[in-house]
Amino acid sequence: MTAPTAPEPHPHLPPAGVRGEVRILVADDHTLLREALCELLATEPGFEVVAQAGTGTETVALAARHRPDVLLLDIEMPENDPPVTVRRLLAQQPGLRIIVLSMDDGRRLVQELLALGVCGYLHKSVSRQTLVSTIRQRDDGRHTVTVSVGPRSVWQGGGAGADELPGGLSQREVEVLEWTAQALSNRQIAGRLGITEGTVKRHLRNIFGKLDAVSRIDAVNKAVELELIPPLGGRGRR
Repeated sequence: MTAPTAPEPHPHLPPAGVRGEVRILVADDHTLLREALCELLATEPGFEVVAQAGTGTETVALAARHRPDVLLLDIEMPENDPPVTVRRLLAQQPGLRIIVLSMDDGRRLVQELLALGVCGYLHKSVSRQTLVSTIRQRDDGRHTVTVSVGPRSVWQGGGAGADELPGGLSQREVEVLEWTAQALSNRQIAGRLGITEGTVKRHLRNIFGKLDAVSRIDAVNKAVELELIPPLGGRGRR
């Protein structure tokens, strides 16, 4: 009589002996920074980096394939609308713990993503200790959220309806406007700020909406009126 065959392990689960490890997917379009972050995490006991992604589309696909415990998500990636990406990720894996790592700490975006269910929103200037402790944090039956962002995000004391800067713009959006005022193209702005051209376009769309602007020059003029950026001609090109 043939002995029963043991069932094959689920292809998306790690071996039984290492299921106590925190399985991490790292998503960032800056290859050098992403790889450095993965190397850092690999030195931490109990952490396993199961995949790396460089776009929003790739992030969703790899999350579905590898079923990580934690996703470190940079929101300034190609093919990525942050709220849409977060919704898709949590729809396919409700238990996924998403920790946003970003230079964009605008209040509205932070609040929107937290409301959608991300469990952490960290500015990229946080310490290694903060990042590691946030990854290790478990919900243990409670909804635990960790937020560590720049000082601009608590401007005006964080009251209801308060914005980081006049017009509701984030510090990053103001930086984009400063370069826009100097007649730089989207590609040139992306190079100066170290972000993708698609991210610049997203920032400009947000700026137009917040300032009710119909063009780049209209947005610049309104930003000058709000004293967000210097008047045109007020400074030379960098």
